[in-house]
Amino acid sequence: MAAHTGGLTAATHPGSARGVVRIAGLVRAFGDRKVLDGLELSIAAGEFVALLGRSGSGKSTLLRALAGLDHEVTGTGKIDAPAEVSVVFQDARLLPWKRVLDNVVLGLPGPDALDRGRAALAEVGLEGREKAWPVELSGGEQQRVSLARSLVREPELLLADEPFGALDALTRIRMHTLLRRLCERHRPAVLLVTHDVDEAIVLADRVVVLDAGRIAADVPVGSGVARRHGSPEYAALRDELLARLGVDPVAADPAAGDPPALDPTAEESAA
Repeated sequence: MAAHTGGLTAATHPGSARGVVRIAGLVRAFGDRKVLDGLELSIAAGEFVALLGRSGSGKSTLLRALAGLDHEVTGTGKIDAPAEVSVVFQDARLLPWKRVLDNVVLGLPGPDALDRGRAALAEVGLEGREKAWPVELSGGEQQRVSLARSLVREPELLLADEPFGALDALTRIRMHTLLRRLCERHRPAVLLVTHDVDEAIVLADRVVVLDAGRIAADVPVGSGVARRHGSPEYAALRDELLARLGVDPVAADPAAGDPPALDPTAEESAA
């Protein structure tokens, strides 16, 4: 990873076990506003961690610190992260003047880059769309290309910043299934930033709640039973996480109508 500048502690990887993330005493501030305040977190190799929190709690700031993209903030602390990191954003960020396959292999070294890119597109269900232009794809298809572009590099750490936030409900469900399958196959460590409690439960091995710049809760999801909508385990876990986020679980019950959005605005626009 690229070292940070401006007095920040750099994300490093020498000596760390493959795919393992360790964060200790992490502080990040924008001027006088401290966003992360001595944060401690570890992610094991191949582990999928979802990060929940209210607006301004520091979720995107943490993700950008791990990605080495937070040059405009001040801070201290220690970040040990894998060498190979990929980021998936809410916006697919495809280059409109390049075809789908060219977007996937952009910057990918090696004489077999095109073959690897085609294989990655087939993995996400876009075989045969290699020559399409991004504008010809739906929102869900564009995010599939974004996933292919990230995973073709075989990252040890995958950072995902609300990658499905702009998709419709049915497309989100399909993308959840796809992401979980791809992560089980490629086994990167994953940190997913989301405002969706149900998405966190369905996808993650652990759900971490961030509050006032620190970890307020670290909850294991457990067996597959807990991922089944309607199961007592699912309902109990959902209620616990909503309560941690300051949301009344009864008011957020889908049976009572549409649940309130945890965060209707884009988080940390200054970050």
